[in-house]
Amino acid sequence: MRCWRWFCFFFVVGFVFSVSVACTHSADKSTTATEAKTAVVSAETKISPQVKPLPPETTAILKTAQAKNLYNPPRGDVRFVVISDLNSAYGSTDYDPEVDKGVNLVPFWQPDVVVSGGDMVAGQKPSLTPTQIRAMWAAFEKHVGTPLRRAKIPFGFTIGNHDASGAVGVNGNFLFQRERDLASEYWNDPKHDPGVKFVDRYEFPFYYTFESKDIFFLVWDGSSHRIPAEKMAWVEKTLASPRAQKAKMRIMVGHLPLYGVAVGRDQPVEVMADAEKLRAMFEKYKVHTYISGHHHAYYPGHRGNLQLLHTGILGSGPRPLINGKFPPTKTISVVDVNFNSPELTTYTTYDIKTLKVIENDQLPRFLTGHNGMVLRRDIELKDLSTQEKNSCIQTLDKKRCQA
Repeated sequence: MRCWRWFCFFFVVGFVFSVSVACTHSADKSTTATEAKTAVVSAETKISPQVKPLPPETTAILKTAQAKNLYNPPRGDVRFVVISDLNSAYGSTDYDPEVDKGVNLVPFWQPDVVVSGGDMVAGQKPSLTPTQIRAMWAAFEKHVGTPLRRAKIPFGFTIGNHDASGAVGVNGNFLFQRERDLASEYWNDPKHDPGVKFVDRYEFPFYYTFESKDIFFLVWDGSSHRIPAEKMAWVEKTLASPRAQKAKMRIMVGHLPLYGVAVGRDQPVEVMADAEKLRAMFEKYKVHTYISGHHHAYYPGHRGNLQLLHTGILGSGPRPLINGKFPPTKTISVVDVNFNSPELTTYTTYDIKTLKVIENDQLPRFLTGHNGMVLRRDIELKDLSTQEKNSCIQTLDKKRCQA
């Protein structure tokens, strides 16, 4: 009987001990699994934010020999891609292959918005019929509008002279009223919503404002060289508004540049009238950059405190700069904005044919346009040699060489 009691005692002790070990082991396994799951989550949080899946057209380009080492610059707080002058011959409903290439590459850079310097279609010809004009905009929709919309990339643009020229006749009427009406028809169709965050549609698509992540964009109708007085009043009032001034950065977008930069376009009607007066107004309201097209030549410049992004061309007819030996080149630019950087913006511009990055030192240090010298964005007036300053003065005069 005593042996039986001892047997029962040791049996109970052994059972309790076994259960205890089993529970402890189970708890250890549970802790290990939790730690492993936590480790996986922790590792996942260190991975870069997921990017949007690339369209097949983009993937196809990236597989080409030209794109093998395509450079993707460090991303800023905000990124936008800048394109301009997409059109071909008058009335054309097709686009150069570089346009398709550039538009289809845009998703690779994952911009917050695409900004266009204008000339999206090939108008400015009085004989074009409404059917022909609508056909041009339908072609634009196929080559540009639809691809960007499918990629869910907003499109902020300015109207160019080939889209809907603002030129007026002696009686003050628009010479291309039909083209302006049909451009407005296209852009105000809800199916063609550009996807930007509008602040003021005012007279969209000719005058309007939008925002993108603390950047305030004001678009005006720079399709001709003069802005009407009543529109200038709206521009100044808008730039002075609390909404614009509270933004971390202000950008103007118009088709014609302020100053001449390209051969064949360095003349009064090919730039905005009263450029110095306009620049003074932009500087007053702390506009950082004026983006333009029309001259078909890329030049990252500045005059005074105003940055001037002369956007290159994707369509037909690239032009040489008025100084230097840089050849006519079709380009697309990626602009990264870093709000904590003194420069705010960093440009990465590509030769769209070779996909090589264009470096600043490939471009002339300054340009002597008829209405004023423009310095390359990394050059200040003090950086110019006496010889360079004298060469500008000989071409222009002392006043116009005070950039």
